[in-house]
Amino acid sequence: MTALELRDVSKVYGSGQAEVHALCDINLSVEPGAMVAVMGPSGSGKSTLLTIAGSLEDPTSGEVLVGGAALSGMSRNDKARLRRRSIGYVFQDFNLLPGLTAAENVALPLELDGTAARKARAAGMQALDELGLADRASQFPDQLSGGERQRVAIARAVVGERHLLLADEPSGALDSVNGEAVMRLLHVACKRGVAAVVVTHDAQMASWADRVVFLRDGRVADQTVPPDPESLLAPGPSASGPGR
Repeated sequence: MTALELRDVSKVYGSGQAEVHALCDINLSVEPGAMVAVMGPSGSGKSTLLTIAGSLEDPTSGEVLVGGAALSGMSRNDKARLRRRSIGYVFQDFNLLPGLTAAENVALPLELDGTAARKARAAGMQALDELGLADRASQFPDQLSGGERQRVAIARAVVGERHLLLADEPSGALDSVNGEAVMRLLHVACKRGVAAVVVTHDAQMASWADRVVFLRDGRVADQTVPPDPESLLAPGPSASGPGR
């Protein structure tokens, strides 16, 4: 069963002369444990693809399936439950609640789904620790830097047992070291079976994906399989090795 499938998905905004075709006949399948990076110029439909994949808005035509279940057959409450339990989001603007600490923001989705507060906080602290933020757990969002807020948002997205992770420029506010740490964490999540769709403009970050999909004018223009980023760090053959 695929974690995410888009079948001939199109999205049109406006009408008449103001009509904009944000997506045109998109077909995309993401298996459990796979990471797909989505790249393309500004206005190519990358963020629209994510919001439709995550049931935050409906396509104009076509079908979206999450875990084999068609979103078109779900009520608003069913979609909200699916997002809470199965889908993790990382938004460009973080969407952290200003009145909650970093730890409380991360634990909130678990608590909303009925997890005991102590267990939810423990899971949240573990996710923050993996991103190097354990010492900032008691801080409020406005006490954190942009990069720290981004990492808190990522911790909130990966905490718990979610099956699908949707990330819009997850490393956009981070330096190269922290950006690579974030991609490693997403990679680890995929190794335990999470499917991820990551929008990025950074080719180095996209190299962590199993597949890169290029969008242009709302259509899939190309797909490719990048080299393993960790293999690029391995030492090459010595001058005295085979082939010399």
